[in-house]
Amino acid sequence: MPTVSVDAKHLTVLNLFTTDAPEKQDSLIQEMTKIVNAATYEGWMSSTVHAGVESPGTANFIQWRSGEDLEKRYAGEEFKHRTLPVFGEITTSIRLLQNEVVWTLTSEGPNTDLTICPKRGNYTVITIYKVDASNQDELIDALGPGQAGMQDAPGFRGHIVLKGLRARGLDGSFVVSYQQWENKEIYDGHVALAEEKWPEGRKKAQARIDAVALDVDSNTYEVVLTRAAGDE
Repeated sequence: MPTVSVDAKHLTVLNLFTTDAPEKQDSLIQEMTKIVNAATYEGWMSSTVHAGVESPGTANFIQWRSGEDLEKRYAGEEFKHRTLPVFGEITTSIRLLQNEVVWTLTSEGPNTDLTICPKRGNYTVITIYKVDASNQDELIDALGPGQAGMQDAPGFRGHIVLKGLRARGLDGSFVVSYQQWENKEIYDGHVALAEEKWPEGRKKAQARIDAVALDVDSNTYEVVLTRAAGDE
């Protein structure tokens, strides 16, 4: 079962695929399942596949030992001549994001470990924030420590903030927010809560985010498959 930790210092890769039809999402998940179940790549540690809920698409949350190991995978003949062409046929966009985990939050407090697996039944929200490089640290602080009060929100389970390092399919600097909630209804209620009812910390954090974020792209997911190196 993959564990996400600030202290682990792994390279975290988030591969995001969008498509234009639910049946193509099913095809994406089938192809990703084949890859994850057969994975034996040097330095690969875990993969967790997510199915899009609000919009068709998939997300694969992958932990690698290092960037060098990932680049070996990208340079391989299988990735270049089979994996990318297959995904290219059934997607409308492909973004391969390399990140560093810089903040975690659970009901137990900040910088606590999170697990990602289908058994928990989390409703997952992944948001990509484009930002000027000079404001990346400010955005990280606003999304992370600035929103520490989120742990008291009903139905909240976990939050990971990832610092974007480099990407394929996405230009410029970015930050990723990965949130876990008990279910869709609770998350929708959190989003729909009238601003005048927000805690003061949420208001201040959102104002900081709005001041520096250049673009915001979000989708919701359910976890459908996870596998780690060494699993049978």
